[in-house]
Amino acid sequence: MPLQSINPTQTPAWQKLQQHFEQTKNVRMQDLFVADPQRAEKFHLQFKDCLLDYSKNRINAETMALLQEIAVEVQLADAIEKYFSGDLINMTEGRAVLHTALRAPSGQDIRVGGVNIMLEIEQVKEKIKAFTSEVTTGERKGFSGKAFTDVVNVGIGGSDLGPAMLVDALSYYQNHLKVHFVSNVDGDHVQEVLKRLNPETTLFVIVSKTFTTQETLTNAQTIRSWFLKAGKEADIAAHFVAVSTNLQKVSEFGIAADNIFPMWDWVGGRFSLWSAVGLSVSLAVGYAHFEGLLKGAQQMDQHFRTAPFEQNMPVILALLSVWYNNFYGAQSEALIPYTQYLQKLAPYLQQGIMESNGKSVGRDGKVVSYQTGTIIWGEPGTNSQHAFFQLIHQGTKLIPTDFIGFKTSLHGNTDHHDKLMSNFFAQTEALLVGKSDDIPFKHFEGNKPTNTLLIDKLSPESLGALVALYEHKLFVQGVIWNIYSYDQWGVELGKVLASSILTEIEQKQVSAHDASTSFLLQQYLKK
Repeated sequence: MPLQSINPTQTPAWQKLQQHFEQTKNVRMQDLFVADPQRAEKFHLQFKDCLLDYSKNRINAETMALLQEIAVEVQLADAIEKYFSGDLINMTEGRAVLHTALRAPSGQDIRVGGVNIMLEIEQVKEKIKAFTSEVTTGERKGFSGKAFTDVVNVGIGGSDLGPAMLVDALSYYQNHLKVHFVSNVDGDHVQEVLKRLNPETTLFVIVSKTFTTQETLTNAQTIRSWFLKAGKEADIAAHFVAVSTNLQKVSEFGIAADNIFPMWDWVGGRFSLWSAVGLSVSLAVGYAHFEGLLKGAQQMDQHFRTAPFEQNMPVILALLSVWYNNFYGAQSEALIPYTQYLQKLAPYLQQGIMESNGKSVGRDGKVVSYQTGTIIWGEPGTNSQHAFFQLIHQGTKLIPTDFIGFKTSLHGNTDHHDKLMSNFFAQTEALLVGKSDDIPFKHFEGNKPTNTLLIDKLSPESLGALVALYEHKLFVQGVIWNIYSYDQWGVELGKVLASSILTEIEQKQVSAHDASTSFLLQQYLKK
């Protein structure tokens, strides 16, 4: 069954929340903390080793109750069950949305089209496990008999951003294999990667569901030509594997049937890192750690599916986001992890959140009259403090910000970590309390909202839970905004136009375009 179509702004709870906003919009958080010293006790959640403190927000108990009322009135509970049960909630593409099934415990019965997909998922997991073991132990070798030293993941979008983020985040746990990523169709990008590699000891993972994606296939063919300067056609089978559904195209490329890992229509690219798309992650850190990622995500799935809204971490984060986006008019959210390991988390979530919820048509097929989607951006602290924090502290824009920190450093340097975390705590306090000064340039208003996620340690399990947390947050946002989060028609038009323009460039003949594009193409062809 599809998701219900309910305009949130027409619900009684939305009307009540609008009135509540008008009454409370000028209340300062500093005063709320003075009035209730136990505020943090009331506005925090604990899940496993992760603490969410959301007390530094422009909310009170009535705000949260009304936000949860909206969740009830848009039938969020029903939507969550449909999400986990394989209903075709990606209606415009006629697909289920079941990345959660990829990390579900074995023995579950999750069906798509009447077929229990868990059986195939388990088979692919076993294949990933066996392949990872063969490569990391040196049992599987290159064409010259040498063990692999490097792995190159070739993909774009979800086939790149997710695996690249995870490999970077888990580099502490990485084995002897060096993992590289090629995504952009920019030829300089792929050449810079290739110049550091030895074809005899490099394994290439080509990730493309259709095996027709222009960027990925262009890079794959360039890599293939580079490889054949050292090896033979028959050697491709030993050095190239594919994650794809297009068996014919993969076979034509020269990849052996045993080296093909399947993808499924019910997994969107943005959420495919949990599938065989994460093969490069498994190769980088070993299958046991890859399994740890899945376990952490599954635990967050269970929490999201079963916890009541007032104790549900993804739901609370989503409701707060709706509060700022739709009532305060805040159009962006910053994400600041206080660890360099998570430097690619914000770019990864930019795709997950902005591609999912960047929609202006509701599930009823009508243009919405309210804001959807949020702009996601950020960098690790403390680097970000010396870059854009000025805007958050003293700028004219309201920018709700998530702070993510860890109690324990992985390498155990307590001096560094204590200094890092002192900044972590200080910044959220400064954004809350501000600073009075007679000199206007030195005055800090404070009253800037933040969420704080404090986690014991960056482990595969905690990282899996963190990523799943934000996956479920965007789902809740999409349900409330009455949009389809899981299609991506917005990326198609540019692809179609690029294909026709490429033909014009190759033929050096500019066809009819708008005046600006025609002018620019003519300038390009003068090179």
